[in-house]
Amino acid sequence: MFAEGEGYVVDKLVNDGDSVRKGDALYILSSTQSGARYQIAKQNYELAAKNLDQNSALLSELNSMVQSAQSKMKFDSTNYTRYKNLLQQNVGTRVEFDRMKLAYENSTNEYKLYKSRYEKTLSDLQVTRNNAQQQLVIASDDSGKNVVKSLLDGKVFFTRKEKGELVRRGESLAMIGSTNSFYIELSVDELDINKLQTGQLVLVKADAFPDEVFHASVSKIYPLVDTRQQSLRVDAILTESIPGNFSGLALEANIVIQQKEKALIIPKAALLEGDSVWIEQEGEVVKRSVKKGIVTLDEVEIVAGIDSATNIVIK
Repeated sequence: MFAEGEGYVVDKLVNDGDSVRKGDALYILSSTQSGARYQIAKQNYELAAKNLDQNSALLSELNSMVQSAQSKMKFDSTNYTRYKNLLQQNVGTRVEFDRMKLAYENSTNEYKLYKSRYEKTLSDLQVTRNNAQQQLVIASDDSGKNVVKSLLDGKVFFTRKEKGELVRRGESLAMIGSTNSFYIELSVDELDINKLQTGQLVLVKADAFPDEVFHASVSKIYPLVDTRQQSLRVDAILTESIPGNFSGLALEANIVIQQKEKALIIPKAALLEGDSVWIEQEGEVVKRSVKKGIVTLDEVEIVAGIDSATNIVIK
């Protein structure tokens, strides 16, 4: 688990070995900076929402101006229509009609101007409110990142921070893993690359449980060879649980690349350079050449040169 925010550990809610559920809070961090950003964003949003309200001082003033301009336009429209009718009846003068017509045109333009100003101001306030709302969401999200939560159901294998310690953004806080699925990392000599394939059986022995053999299956073969150790990484999924669900145990594993029934096996320590062994023959110890088959870390299959009745001597 990594911190998405910065601050000091206010509270540590889990300990090593605890079981957790997805979404459970692990740490609570304090951050004056993110808290201040959230408060500013909240105030900006509240102000923008208040200005957008129909009863706000700004919109009320503009709306009153629109209403006044509309009333004047209607009044001037009535006078214009009345003087137009009178002129058609040869009552009144052309000068008075032109004055009423000009007044009506001016009041109409003034009404359109105030209405356009009101609509533009309303649109600007809506944009400002939406932007402020988005900033509030972002600030709220940053504030929420000060609560570090588990991303899965599992077990807390270790924690790195204690109450009062400073946490940087992106810093590791804890390791959480599933107890239902374990994988092992193997280092395989580059000379054996061509023998590997996914799905192969892996026999695993752990130093902590020397009398037990666990089974796994090759799940991933990495393409990059470690040039320093002349080896490559291979991952295998354990098909059975290790007692105690321990993580990080020292292991020794054999990847099964071939199986043979009723094979003659000798300790690898008994095989000499040049593929020979010391045997007891007629009371003397002599060297005998052998032909080897399958070779593991500890044992060697012998396919010719000796049989099961031969007494091997390890010097």
